[in-house]
Amino acid sequence: MPSLVRRALLMPLWLAQVLSQEKFFARNPVIGSRWLNERGLHTARVELAHRLAASRRRRLARLIDAEDRERLDRDGFIVKRDFLPAALFAELAAQIRALRTPAREMVEGDTVTRHIPLDPAVLARVPAARRLLELPEYRNLIGYAGSSAAVPMVYIQTVLSRAVDGPADPQRDLHTDTFHPTVKAWLFLTDVTPEAMPFVYVPGSHRLTPQRLEWERRMSIRASERAGQPETQLVRAISRDELSEVGLPQPELISAPANTLVVADTFGFHARGASAEPTTRVEIWAFGRRNPFLPWTGLDPWSVAGLGLRKPNLYWKSVDLLERFGIGRQRWRQRDAVSAFDPA
Repeated sequence: MPSLVRRALLMPLWLAQVLSQEKFFARNPVIGSRWLNERGLHTARVELAHRLAASRRRRLARLIDAEDRERLDRDGFIVKRDFLPAALFAELAAQIRALRTPAREMVEGDTVTRHIPLDPAVLARVPAARRLLELPEYRNLIGYAGSSAAVPMVYIQTVLSRAVDGPADPQRDLHTDTFHPTVKAWLFLTDVTPEAMPFVYVPGSHRLTPQRLEWERRMSIRASERAGQPETQLVRAISRDELSEVGLPQPELISAPANTLVVADTFGFHARGASAEPTTRVEIWAFGRRNPFLPWTGLDPWSVAGLGLRKPNLYWKSVDLLERFGIGRQRWRQRDAVSAFDPA
């Protein structure tokens, strides 16, 4: 009886989440219903989200160069070397090296990821980062790739591979982040070599072809069979052998020197490359994901001055609170007075 009452109380929320960015099959029995997904619920969400994303991108297209737009539309990612003027990049790197501040860390497999949000307190000490965030080219490339002018969350990110004992980093598996276009961007502060966690992306895999839609259908049915169980692995992973079945080429490894910007639509299949030795990679990392069923590009409440810069901390604190009440789990643990370049 308590289970039936709980389901009745939560059903309006679960139904509302069908038209939201909710992506987890395991925690929503409507989205994770095998019966519904066999009859097209997931693929209907995917198709509608992509039609709306295409409409939003048409309105954002004028904000970026035609050549950049062509590359993003064709490949799903863009690589821009020497993105910042040399003097500005030197200031940015020096200011971040001198910064020690509270951070959060997460462990996945044998890899530690550290995040320092670019909040007002950090930007006061790293003014070169504020100049980066104010660059129209930076903002507009991220907006177009993510099909939204909403404010992304931006961090100083450190990835430390082979830093702890554990299985292989799950981010090394080719995967798509969710069911609709989203964006991630990396401005490398350290050189990224082919042997040290290059960015891996399958060119053209961001496009919703009939083969890709069929893959989404099969994936949703497999994931729905595990409904009610924690999603402990990447349910949206794809093997390299499957790529040809979806009409896709093999992935590219993108390695580049410091001061290279990579912007990608992470509906496309991507991964973190392997590292031959323990490696530290430091970058400015931006992440944008919004309700894909909104028809407009703007009207983002986080765009209010100063509010968007506080979004990462507010998000962490909200999950801290949920964990305190036993209804959530915080993967990001606090670190005090740490540098982006410190070891794990």
